[in-house]
Amino acid sequence: MLFIVAGCAAAGAQDLGNVNPQALPPVDPADPKISAKEIFGRKLTPFEGPAQAIGFYTSGCLVGGVALPINGKTWQVMRLSRNRNWGHPNIIKFLERFSEKAQAIGWNGLLVGDMAQPRGGPMRTGHLSHQVGLDADIWLSPMPAREFTRQEREVTMATNVVADDWKDVNPKIWSPTHIALLKAAATDPEVERVLVNPAIKKALCRDVKDDRSWLHKMRPVPGHNYHFHVRISCPPDSTTCKAQPATPNDEGCGKDLDAWFKKISKPSPPQPPKPDAKPIKPRIIPLSSLPPACRKLALTP
Repeated sequence: MLFIVAGCAAAGAQDLGNVNPQALPPVDPADPKISAKEIFGRKLTPFEGPAQAIGFYTSGCLVGGVALPINGKTWQVMRLSRNRNWGHPNIIKFLERFSEKAQAIGWNGLLVGDMAQPRGGPMRTGHLSHQVGLDADIWLSPMPAREFTRQEREVTMATNVVADDWKDVNPKIWSPTHIALLKAAATDPEVERVLVNPAIKKALCRDVKDDRSWLHKMRPVPGHNYHFHVRISCPPDSTTCKAQPATPNDEGCGKDLDAWFKKISKPSPPQPPKPDAKPIKPRIIPLSSLPPACRKLALTP
C-alpha cells in the first residue's frame, strides 16, 4: 500500500523531497564554527580512492563511495533530491542480492530510502548514523509494478505497519511476507543488525514459529514504522572502521522488549512554538569530532 500526498511532510524518513532542490550556499570547511554536517551535506561527489568505511556508524566518513542506481530490476530509489543513495560497495552488493531474495519470496522489489551521502559523514537532517556507507533504509512497501516518476519518488509515503495505539502491528497490513522479508535481511551473512519499531519486534517474537535464530539481530528502536534499517558489518579491508558491539545471543523477546512499551508512546503532533520561546540552537558537530582522516574529505572540493 502506497500513499501519494500533496500537503505537509511527515516526520523523519518520510519527509518530502523536492523535484528541483535549491543549491545550498557555500561554506568554508576550514571554519571551525561550521558544523561537519553542513560540510558533508554539501559534497555532491564521492572522494576517489579504494573504498574505505572510516570511523563508526555515527561518527565517520566514506572514501570510494558508490551510488546505487536509481532503478534496478528489483529496486527503486526514493527521495532522489537528498542525494543519499551512496555507500560502500559492500552495501550496494547487499542491496542487489537482497532485492532479488525479496522478489523471490513475493515482495515485488525494494523501495530504498536513505543510505549515505557521497562522502558519508553527518547529515544535515535526519539520521545520526548512516555516516560510513554501511547503512540502508528499506521501506515497508513493496516496489510497484511500474517505474515511479521523479515527482512520485519525492512525495510518495511508505506504509505504516504499526497500529494506531503503537502497541502492536496493524493486523490489516502485517503479513507473513513481512516476516519473510525481515528474515531474509537478518540472515544475510553480512548483516550486523536490523532496526525495527518495537511493535514490529513484538510481532516477530509472537509470530515466528520455526527458525528463530535470527531474532537477536532485530533490534527495537523508536520510529522505524514505515521502514526498517539494515546495517552491515565493517569490511575487512576498512582497517579504521569501528565495529559495533555484537548483538546479544538471546532473542530479545522478554523484559527488555516489554520495557520499550513503558517508555514509548505515540508521538504527539508538532506544536507551534510559544511566542516567548527561545530559538533552538542548531547542534554543532565539529569536524574535529570525526576521525582525522575525514578532514581531508571535508577540505577537498
